[in-house]
Amino acid sequence: MKDIRTITLDLDDTLWEIHPVLRRAEEQLWAWIAKHYPRITEQFQRADVMQLRSEVIAEFEDQSHDLTFLRRTVLARLGEAAGYGDSYVDEAFEVFNRVRNDVTLFPEARPALVALRERFVLIAVTNGNADLERIGIRDLFDGAVSAAMAGAAKPASEIFEMAVAAGGASAAQTLHVGDHPWHDVHGARDAGLKAVWVNRNGDEWPDEYLAPDGEVRHVGELHALLTQT
Repeated sequence: MKDIRTITLDLDDTLWEIHPVLRRAEEQLWAWIAKHYPRITEQFQRADVMQLRSEVIAEFEDQSHDLTFLRRTVLARLGEAAGYGDSYVDEAFEVFNRVRNDVTLFPEARPALVALRERFVLIAVTNGNADLERIGIRDLFDGAVSAAMAGAAKPASEIFEMAVAAGGASAAQTLHVGDHPWHDVHGARDAGLKAVWVNRNGDEWPDEYLAPDGEVRHVGELHALLTQT
């Protein structure tokens, strides 16, 4: 991989653990709604919200890649059903979004990004709605591509093609790094990029997917991998 010029990096579960963050964001949003718009929490259980989200995804299949759109639409439907309308959606989404972007980077993440950016163009690539400015790492990236921007989520080729274009090198000169075998590694390989799997848990590779070009436990091992290969 000595010809690599651009590295595209997944964010959630590659640079930080996301599931506890999302649980906390959901809990704080629901508590805020209960306080300020109580008819919603009186009328709906959390399971009802998940069912409503499934219905919204089915209705807006062509926008199912845009997680912000989906969440705002669900909030609007809840408000309308409870007689509040949708004027509260901006404030409610901000409650969620503030906590969602209150993440703790894995210890090796920032030093690794600083070192890698000395040699490579770095592009963030995410299916989610992480805000690099809020998280405090925008300065470590040359650009960012989201599913909402690309109109498609990983593993679709469109998001990788946009990331390659943002990096300025060819797909063959671009390395994607991520934790998900299907979304990150298979998707990147299928789009013509090289790919490294971040395997923090020592999992077995699912053989039905295109295999990674390399494997690391965390992004702190990338520099050594790229130096050796």
